Amino acid sequence: MSLLSRVLPALRLYCIGLAVLLHQLLRRLRPGGALAPVFPKQNGNVAIVTGGAKGIGYHTAKHLARLGMHVIIAGNDESEGREAVRKIKEETMNEKVEFLHCDLASMKSIRQFVQQFRAKNCPLHVLVNNAGVMLVPERKTEDGFEEHFGLNYLGHFLLTNLLLETLKQSGTHSHNARVITVSSATHYVGRLHLNDLQSRYSYSPHEAYAQSKLALVLFTYRLQHLLTTDGSHVTANVVDPGVVNTELYKNVCWAAKVVKWMTAWLFLKTPEEGASTSIYAAVSPELEGVGGIYLYNEQRTKSSDVSYDEELQQRLWTESCKMTS
Repeated sequence: MSLLSRVLPALRLYCIGLAVLLHQLLRRLRPGGALAPVFPKQNGNVAIVTGGAKGIGYHTAKHLARLGMHVIIAGNDESEGREAVRKIKEETMNEKVEFLHCDLASMKSIRQFVQQFRAKNCPLHVLVNNAGVMLVPERKTEDGFEEHFGLNYLGHFLLTNLLLETLKQSGTHSHNARVITVSSATHYVGRLHLNDLQSRYSYSPHEAYAQSKLALVLFTYRLQHLLTTDGSHVTANVVDPGVVNTELYKNVCWAAKVVKWMTAWLFLKTPEEGASTSIYAAVSPELEGVGGIYLYNEQRTKSSDVSYDEELQQRLWTESCKMTS
């Protein structure tokens, strides 16, 4: 792998990150600022939030619990999950918050999670595909997939498809069930290598991460197409949280860590701010029956041109079905 081919993906990623940071700064400096929206109560509704024990996922789960939802946090760290449940119950006074183990890097674990959930015989109104890893060194999941692609994308692909029947049964004409998938602005520089989805021939953590985030957008649009064709009362949307001050940045280069440490308070969103678009997509009445859109700062936004390629969406879906069968 040449030096140029190693450096270019990183440059593209950091350039798009810089553009988002500048946009966030301008938005923060804008006088007045938007008031936080007030959403209707969700009593009786059930939500699953992957990676809900920390960061954006934690604040998403907490807000949904505050609205009265029965929230199930799906994660791979038992003690972290139990602590998150304790804190959310304490802060929201909602006792219907629980943790179920789900390792998205393991197809076996995902299937066991779904079995546990089904055993509860409860509906499912909101699925938030939030968990993810970023810029990890080259390594494989339990099933032999490149970790960004396997955990960020394939794990959520399988989880969503296994829960789809429950989502369809839970949605109604006046109250659709919702699938919310968290991508990022890095998808704009992502390229889908259908002949090498596992990055076997040349590995770049930056390129692998961007590819996984593009795959999530393509997946969402294809899922919405299938749901519409089926006449299901389920919608699928994808959200961009912005650049958020979370633990995900532990694998960036040392120079980026120094810059982040010095400027996070000014440029980066807090995890609570980062969760706002996921929450909006999950419960806003404005999105009732609306699917197949990309949301940033609670606004409908155009995703990358390639993400609208219907043939690419279909080919990725077909390949993903083979990988997870």
